[in-house]
Amino acid sequence: MAATVDPSVYKDAAVVLATAGVIVPFAKSFKINSVVAFMACGALLGPFGLGGLVSSIPLLSTITVSSPEALAGPAELGVAFLLFVIGLELSFERLKTMRRLVFGLGLGQIVLSAAAIGGVAYALGQPATAALIIGFGLALSSTAMVVELLSAKRRMTSSAGRASFAVLISQDIAVVPLLFLVSVLGAQGGGGSLLAGLVQALLQAFAAIAVIVLVGGRALRPLFRLVASTDSSESFMAATLLIALGTGMIAAAAGLSMGLGAFIAGLLLAETEYRRAIEVTIEPFKSLLIGVFFLTVGMGVNPAEIAAHPYAILGIAVGLFAAKSLLVYALARLLKLSKATALETAIMLGPGGEFAFVLLSGAVAAKLLEQAPASLVLASVSLTMIALPLLARLARSLARTLAVPVALPEEAQILPPDDHTARAIVVGGGRVGQLVGSMLEEHRQPYIVIDADPMLIAAQRRAGRPAFYGDATRPDFLRLCGVMEATTLIVTIDNPRAVDAIVTAARDLRPDLVIVARARDADHARHLYKIGVNDAVPETIEASLQLSEAALVGLGVPMGFVIASIHERRDGFRALLKPSDGAAPALPRHTGSRRL
Repeated sequence: MAATVDPSVYKDAAVVLATAGVIVPFAKSFKINSVVAFMACGALLGPFGLGGLVSSIPLLSTITVSSPEALAGPAELGVAFLLFVIGLELSFERLKTMRRLVFGLGLGQIVLSAAAIGGVAYALGQPATAALIIGFGLALSSTAMVVELLSAKRRMTSSAGRASFAVLISQDIAVVPLLFLVSVLGAQGGGGSLLAGLVQALLQAFAAIAVIVLVGGRALRPLFRLVASTDSSESFMAATLLIALGTGMIAAAAGLSMGLGAFIAGLLLAETEYRRAIEVTIEPFKSLLIGVFFLTVGMGVNPAEIAAHPYAILGIAVGLFAAKSLLVYALARLLKLSKATALETAIMLGPGGEFAFVLLSGAVAAKLLEQAPASLVLASVSLTMIALPLLARLARSLARTLAVPVALPEEAQILPPDDHTARAIVVGGGRVGQLVGSMLEEHRQPYIVIDADPMLIAAQRRAGRPAFYGDATRPDFLRLCGVMEATTLIVTIDNPRAVDAIVTAARDLRPDLVIVARARDADHARHLYKIGVNDAVPETIEASLQLSEAALVGLGVPMGFVIASIHERRDGFRALLKPSDGAAPALPRHTGSRRL
């Protein structure tokens, strides 16, 4: 007979899974950042929130975390996996390409911010070692939040996105020696020369790195080659987790942090052909375990302590943001970045980050820093991180205000023809727009291409295509492009908001205009039909239909039957997505709109 299961053993795990699987997605539906959601749940369910009321209301024990210490292990794994993925991203080629920003802007920001913040901490009475750790801990920004915010707005490739990412890379690299430093100084008990501690940290780091690099450099590639040859995704996943966890345990056994070993393993694997597959494999585990880390961070937030020292915490938060932002802005301008780029980068990197909790908590555990000042500082860091999504919006708004008009290439200064000729207008000169243009040329249909990327337009014109620079969301520019005489408007860009704005502007100008638009998915296509497109092409549905067509033909089904079946299924999807009143008529099949 099976032993009786004690539900309390799994209660904390159930709370974590409920947070990650239910509460965080619910919060994201309201545009709340997932990191903020994890921290808020930690504060609510932790010992200083509802968990503190369990003695009075025992029923609350079922939905709160009774022992935050029990989550310390998974939280540390989350940090290790985060550093492992950072190591995967830090290939030597990427560092070489971004070296000016990584080692100029990034390294300068770390050193100057640490010196300024540490100097203030020392002036306020902290010992030199504690002030140093506080300075470096607060000099770091939140890689998890900044990257997520930039990616969500598709700004990773913008000037500010590249500059922010370069500084974050530099900060992530700096985390490793800083973790060494805390470990070694903790082993010294806070005594001895600070310089001697630094030298010992570097020597110990070098020894640990040498062992892992020598062994890993010889073993990792053959190991993954063997695992990949089995064609087993389970074995590949197990090997990935083993390497990340195993190297972390080796580093921990040497008296260093688990994150160190995981970071080095990521660096070694970044140079192999298995890098991308490993990133995909580790992503779900990394996200969940990092969520656990931020959950434990939230559990350490004591509202009573914040209420007892509100002005001190607010002052530290404001001072931290102001000092880092000013330093980043000054360094960015010194490196010839534009005012708009420098300002947006400075605001994004001004708040504190998750590694402040790692460094300061480690310093407290090693008795290098008192608990009281650490709690005040970490509460202030939490406040700046919670404010980061709002600060990101402010940064984009101010950057747009300061943006200097783009210096257009000569080819992009040519205006669209004012000949009142009926032609198709293709919005978007990327790969999809180029394919649409080539199909229109093949069928001898006159058209022009418009796009807001001047370099792309210049390249298209040099290739002999009728491409013109401009913002298609502006009704006056659509008029200039001949929308009043156009035969059709084909929107191929992949920005849903811009697509909506273009469709709305064109429909207001020409209620009878045939509009075909690219949609992100079925929900976006349904929305486009409601605002007036004649035909919407969802990327997800069209890709699945084309994959099905290729698979059926490959299985030997006659081509004619396959094409008929695919067309029938496509028409079925269109009927489901369109409004029930049929206000937007479908295009005839011969227009070729199905293959945008």
